[in-house]
Amino acid sequence: MSASLNAAVATATATATATSTAPGPACAEPLAVLGRDVTVPLVTGGEVTYAALDYAASAPALQRVWDDVAAYAPYYGSVHRGAGYLSQLSTDLFEQSRATVAEFLDCRPSDQVVFTRSTTDSLNLLAAVIPADCQVFVFETEHHASLLPWTNAQVSYLNAPRTPAEAVATLERALADREPYGPALVCVTGASNVTGELWPVKELAAAAHAHGARIVLDAAQLAPHHPVSVRDLDVDWVAFSGHKLYAPFGSGVLAGRADWLQQAEPYLAGGGASRKVSRREDGGVDVEWHTTAARHEAGSPNVIGVYSIASACRALTEAGFENLVAREQQLVARVREGLAEVPAVRVLSLFGDDAPRVGVISFVVDGWNSSHFAAALSAEYGIGVRDGLFCAHPLVRTLLGSEPQAQGECGAPEAAPGERSLNAIRVSFGAGTPDEHVERFVRAVKELVTDGAKWQYRTEEGRCVPAV
Repeated sequence: MSASLNAAVATATATATATSTAPGPACAEPLAVLGRDVTVPLVTGGEVTYAALDYAASAPALQRVWDDVAAYAPYYGSVHRGAGYLSQLSTDLFEQSRATVAEFLDCRPSDQVVFTRSTTDSLNLLAAVIPADCQVFVFETEHHASLLPWTNAQVSYLNAPRTPAEAVATLERALADREPYGPALVCVTGASNVTGELWPVKELAAAAHAHGARIVLDAAQLAPHHPVSVRDLDVDWVAFSGHKLYAPFGSGVLAGRADWLQQAEPYLAGGGASRKVSRREDGGVDVEWHTTAARHEAGSPNVIGVYSIASACRALTEAGFENLVAREQQLVARVREGLAEVPAVRVLSLFGDDAPRVGVISFVVDGWNSSHFAAALSAEYGIGVRDGLFCAHPLVRTLLGSEPQAQGECGAPEAAPGERSLNAIRVSFGAGTPDEHVERFVRAVKELVTDGAKWQYRTEEGRCVPAV
């Protein structure tokens, strides 16, 4: 890129960088996020600052990311298609973002970074490019984004392990017993979106490679909470979403080995993916597709979304991931200690209480339907959590087993006639969570269990809501 364009890129981001609210390496405070001062009404009267404790669904955008995007917005232009100044600048920003993501993930020099819409889109892209005779191995504990895309492959669903060692042993047996012995792919989460528990990714990768298989890491819940190194973990691909990583605008990433990506037909056919198109004498067309990441990025790229991911990667790196992890672990310990003080609460876990985990915790409360409990947390305390099965139905059903759920004033309408209501409550947090939000949550759980809800609730269109 020319010196003048370099200067323009610097100008576009200088204001955001200069005014960044991201702390430095000595980070002991939460990172500044959008919505931190939003107030919400309580059914019991008055207002309270909203406690966003549903990071596992979508984390709030970092203020730093928002500032970076706002600084770039006046320079917005088409990507890879224009000769104009702003198009060239936007194209360079787009490709610089690709390099930033590759650095954030510690990718190998030969790896490709493909921009997608989300983790779900990334894993569906990979499912579309695997060899026709590829066998896929996936634990039943996966999020639906990594459990369901493999419809065109021979899939082996592995039972939920109860220890990390059992997970590795289960995978090794399945890979050793596969017939015929051909291409194979293992798909595994880095951190559970239900329990927050860390999976033994490096050991699973070693087992996969020892048996001639490849492995893709679903890092949707890992990347926002913990450094991810493609090289150190020795995974073949990694997928994650911007909206989990404190970046808005609906972009995702699939990064890793290029060969299957280059050999397959484009995920989407269209402009950007095609390098050359010509008419044939028989009336048809011949297409030469790109062999770079552009092969699977047809259409006009989401430059704003891509830039926001890169901005989030920079912000987390500059804040010091080690410090962010340490602070989050303090929040995890506080929540777990608080819930342990309430005998009616049972925290869900695969690997046991001592398993390392990120800021994602699911639980059930004796005498309460989880939908009712979550509604009371919102309406009476201004706390946003998630209830249900968290797009990981087999895992939550395994964890709940035959445990009954109280009907309460609000039920879970997804239960079929004659079936029990099965759902849980999930609290999740991260780099932008203030201590007060966690303390308020712990206090609210204790008060609801001890004193009950202060309001009446009813089911409306599948949700438990305050009765009016």
